[in-house]
Amino acid sequence: MAKDFNNPMVVDGYDEHIRKLIPGYELIHLQVHALLESYLNEYAHILIVGCGTGYELQYLLEQFPKRTFTAIDPALNMLEKAKNHIQSLALSDRVNFIHGDTSILNSNHEKFDAAIAILVSHFVPIENKATFFQDIADSLNPNGLCISVDLTQISTQDELKVLKNIALKTGLSEKQSQTMIERLERDFHLLSATNLLDLYQQSGLRHNKSFTQILNYYGFIGFKA
Repeated sequence: MAKDFNNPMVVDGYDEHIRKLIPGYELIHLQVHALLESYLNEYAHILIVGCGTGYELQYLLEQFPKRTFTAIDPALNMLEKAKNHIQSLALSDRVNFIHGDTSILNSNHEKFDAAIAILVSHFVPIENKATFFQDIADSLNPNGLCISVDLTQISTQDELKVLKNIALKTGLSEKQSQTMIERLERDFHLLSATNLLDLYQQSGLRHNKSFTQILNYYGFIGFKA
């Protein structure tokens, strides 16, 4: 069974666990920060797809004090945790929280200067990924940009071994690391980096490229025009 992001135990332990699970987790956010700082004006409106517990949102709110955000997540418990966390920091006046997946964007008339989906699309079934990226692209302003970071297709047993070994080195136990490997086939829906860039292209995004790679984790950026 896929991990239930509405489960209170999963939600409460998410922030600690993901730092052990994802190599270079803080570096990913630092790179996203640099991209947003380089390409957007100081009053940009940014969409966060899959806001999780609010760590990423808090970081961006603190780094960009004049920007506004819309945060969506299909897991209500995750969204509520993020909302409560941001409220506790007195930062919620610049955030609109919406419960739903990317299909909710079709009924939202707001357009965004950027959309960010960090560690999200690898949970989207392969047959739904094109719609996922299309929904995001359609929500962007004419000069908007999309940034995503995801685990990509694992081709060999050696790649699996490397992922397991780095998880052990970043703090997961042997049991947790083995569970991670088993979940990759059961819970994740992985495409190659080339196929993900093709989905960017098909959604109408242009000048698409990878801006980072850490093992099988790739970051991509594309522009609406």
